[in-house]
Amino acid sequence: MILEMKVPSPGESITEVEIAQWLVADGDYVEKDQAIAEVDSDKATLELPAEVSGTITLKAEEGDAVAVGAIVCLIDTEGKPSAESKASTASAPPVEAAPAPAAVVEQTTSYASQTPSPAARKIIAEKGIDPVAIKGTGRGGRITKEDAVKAVPSMGSQPEWGSRSQDRTKLSMLRRKVAERLVAAKNETAMLTTFNEADMAPIFELRNQYKDAFLEKHGVKLGFMSFFTKAVVRALGLYPDVNSMMDGDHKIAYDYCDISVAVSGPKGLMVPVVRNAEALTFAGVELEIGRLAVKARDGKITVDDMTGGTFTISNGGVFGSMLSTPIINPPQSGILGMHNIIERPVAIDGKVVVRPMMYLALSYDHRIIDGRESVGFLVAVKEALEDPLNILMEGNAKKALEL
Repeated sequence: MILEMKVPSPGESITEVEIAQWLVADGDYVEKDQAIAEVDSDKATLELPAEVSGTITLKAEEGDAVAVGAIVCLIDTEGKPSAESKASTASAPPVEAAPAPAAVVEQTTSYASQTPSPAARKIIAEKGIDPVAIKGTGRGGRITKEDAVKAVPSMGSQPEWGSRSQDRTKLSMLRRKVAERLVAAKNETAMLTTFNEADMAPIFELRNQYKDAFLEKHGVKLGFMSFFTKAVVRALGLYPDVNSMMDGDHKIAYDYCDISVAVSGPKGLMVPVVRNAEALTFAGVELEIGRLAVKARDGKITVDDMTGGTFTISNGGVFGSMLSTPIINPPQSGILGMHNIIERPVAIDGKVVVRPMMYLALSYDHRIIDGRESVGFLVAVKEALEDPLNILMEGNAKKALEL
């Protein structure tokens, strides 16, 4: 029996995906539920599991855009695992193979790099290009159709100063969508950024005092993000226009705070959402952000994890950024940028002292948020960060941290 595997829908409004990488080769024997490919949508990268066991025939190449519901491979359920496949799953301990002679390694690598896919072979012939001159980006160095299309005939010998190579790689569908949204945010909103700074010494003191007990009680570190999230939630309550969105000629206001948190993943920037942050404790915020960060790092973040969000927090400080103007995450109306904490001399009560200072940046859509609301919001965040014990913890740190 031949099973036709079709592209499942990764989420609402997604009509196509891109084959990011085949994890198996044409003709391989695959087991049911084995991951056979990674597919990119405009929101996330997902694994495609085999629906049955059998021998696989690939019907799409890496880099191909495939419509949801289209056939990407066939699986012959009557196929049997090869002797090589059986050997790889045997329980005997692995034996290290002797290293291949250098000449053999060189020959194998050269052959792999000049093996075009069927779709690429015709294009290469028409251009009159030697396949050896093309760097394949497919599995095992295979030359894909896209590689052949982008290949340029040689313009002569290399100059005396040696080789100067280029690497042309197609952006993933997720990265292209991020780029599209960022450009749209710049072009379709009246974006403005306002700045302030916060003395982080009070938070340092609280963390140093309670970090060990917090970790022992909750199994997670007491970080900066819980303080920032709590400060943002309070400020959104005071200035609700910052927690609203434009929808044509209407304003949509929310009585809840779904905070998008920008995190770095293997496929680039991810912005998962901490739901109902206004109802979470310090421990609840840290646990949820930790859970989402692990999913993003492991490439297991889902569309649902990143859908929605009423306001975004971006922490460029973890990479050493001193100051930036973050771009709004549409259709939201505001984003708060956190930056590097640096000890600087500041004047306090007429005296110059050294304090751990952080610059804050709020980018907002001026169509819906006025200057009074934006500046007031940022001042409210600053006040909460500089007096977290009284403003965020109601004067009782142990109770707020559930210790």
